[in-house]
Amino acid sequence: MLTKRLLVFSAVVAVLGFSSCQQEEEVSNKEEASQEVLTQIKSLGFSNQNVQVVNGGYVVEGDIFLSQKDLTGAHNTQALRVGEAEQYRTTNLVAVSGSRVITVSIDPKLPSSYGPSLDEAIARYNAENLSISMQRVSSGGDINIVAAPRSAQYLASAGFPTAAGDPHNEVKVATRYIGTAPNTNWFATILAHEMGHCIGFRHTDYMDRSYSCGGSYTNEGASTVGAILIPGTPAAQDPNSWMLACIGSGQNRPFNSNDKTALNYLY
Repeated sequence: MLTKRLLVFSAVVAVLGFSSCQQEEEVSNKEEASQEVLTQIKSLGFSNQNVQVVNGGYVVEGDIFLSQKDLTGAHNTQALRVGEAEQYRTTNLVAVSGSRVITVSIDPKLPSSYGPSLDEAIARYNAENLSISMQRVSSGGDINIVAAPRSAQYLASAGFPTAAGDPHNEVKVATRYIGTAPNTNWFATILAHEMGHCIGFRHTDYMDRSYSCGGSYTNEGASTVGAILIPGTPAAQDPNSWMLACIGSGQNRPFNSNDKTALNYLY
């Protein structure tokens, strides 16, 4: 089975969904989006097919949350360079002057078994000797790992850096799907992926999610949602990237050579 991740633009939330041969975001609200909303979604470069109405906004492409503000607000955007499977970043990145420490905390209400996975995710970033480094703190981190609402139908969710250059401040994890004793490296991959969103990474297979998620070829074309090609990353498919949209149950994805190229280019 594949579990699915996603990323969204600006203040939009990127959700890591779960899948058991089913759509990763399942919602009980069957309200239909208006034609105006469908038009707005399409204008942002997302598919407006099978849009789901959820609390606070809409879920598009099966797993991407867009708030009403995201549909109508003005954003600092940059046109997408249409490609195949290169790595992409958002318009906003974390501001760095020489170097920057990003602190990461985890809510003590979460299972203590989550700690080793967070430590492993942090270690993966720090091993790359980037201009940003991650440091775990007991509370009040720049990025805080918290529990998702009990009704959440995803594994984890995160957002993107702010216009001011700060990382997105929260990663939500759904404990009822993660469990109380998850595989350390699998959960570390999920956390590293969501932290990647927080510092400005989109999915490696943004232009063709079919090779990691299955299904038909999907290429949304030119867009202004902040999916910017990272130079030096390959045009060929990269089935092992930590920022792929989908991941198998229990799979471990440490940074591969292309991921390291992308991280070093940005930071």
